[in-house]
Amino acid sequence: MSRAARAVIDCDALRHNLQRAAAVNPHARQYPVIKADAYGHGLLPVAQALAEQADGFAVASIDEALLLREAGVENPILLLEGFFHADELADIQQFSLDIVVHHVGQLQALEDLSRQQDISKAITVWLKVDTGMHRLGFAVDEAASAWQRLTRCSAVAQPPRLMTHLACADDLHNPASQRQIELFNSVLPQAHTERSIANSAGILGWLASHADMDRPGIMLYGVSPFLGETGEQRRLRPVMTLRSELIAIKHCARGNAVGYGGTWVCPEAMPVGVVAMGYGDGYPRHAPTGTPVLVNGVETPLIGRVSMDMLCVDLRGQPEAKVGDEVVLWGEGLPAETVARAADTIAYELFCNVAARVPREYVKESIE
Repeated sequence: MSRAARAVIDCDALRHNLQRAAAVNPHARQYPVIKADAYGHGLLPVAQALAEQADGFAVASIDEALLLREAGVENPILLLEGFFHADELADIQQFSLDIVVHHVGQLQALEDLSRQQDISKAITVWLKVDTGMHRLGFAVDEAASAWQRLTRCSAVAQPPRLMTHLACADDLHNPASQRQIELFNSVLPQAHTERSIANSAGILGWLASHADMDRPGIMLYGVSPFLGETGEQRRLRPVMTLRSELIAIKHCARGNAVGYGGTWVCPEAMPVGVVAMGYGDGYPRHAPTGTPVLVNGVETPLIGRVSMDMLCVDLRGQPEAKVGDEVVLWGEGLPAETVARAADTIAYELFCNVAARVPREYVKESIE
């Protein structure tokens, strides 16, 4: 390994977090959301770590699903955005993929498929209902008609299922989620079919959203879905620990400017640590001075601008620090939420932006 930067993925924590979701809603099937390379944690290793626990997996597109099938993952796989072109339906049937249908073009393609003489395999379909997200899905007053059309499709496994997505569930004081849940429950209330509402925030905070299938996303990776919280407060464990080490220590004089643009000036003679981590690794370039990192387990502030391969830290609080000492950028001991708030972003983005050049190391048991 030529550089010290690495992302350590704790598979035991991953399984713990899925167990947490299942414990909150034990009657639901759990479909962990592993789109976007499992939020930067590694699509295939995460799926393999959870294969025995998960009732299925949710991904964004057929490309992600086929990578899993080609690697031997047999769990049901749900395409959250459905299919983009009708010619994908052959692979969807061949590889037994479930789909979300959210617009009329997809519905028409399934009707066209149903007119063919040879329907090799019926497709499990979740009809997406737009209850207030206003992103994907049929309007509430269109959903019953769309569902009835799906019931007449021989290419669709019967009965079609129903799904919606909560827009503001991260805010436990926002009444929008309860309105969405009530709207969703008003759609085909007599239909005997499976339903899905709850994302991570729904699972942990909106009991009325509990239904037949849950879709744990960010909580799976140890992050609280709620504003102003950390995963620890919800009994979640961090899965990714982004680690590196000190590669240099500069003994700077008072008045020395540190980093590009000289935006931070030493207020006194002081040691400045250089860490092998930068925006080329996925660390946020806009993280400001004062953003915490851990040096030898001690919180230490970032100073100056983050550059492509390096960032600098104030070592006045750690005069014994030396080259080679470990640095944690987030994860074990330093919640990703804390770093995200400092950098005015969200933990999702931190995880997804970790670059391919940063090796992922997978451990089966907790990081000590």
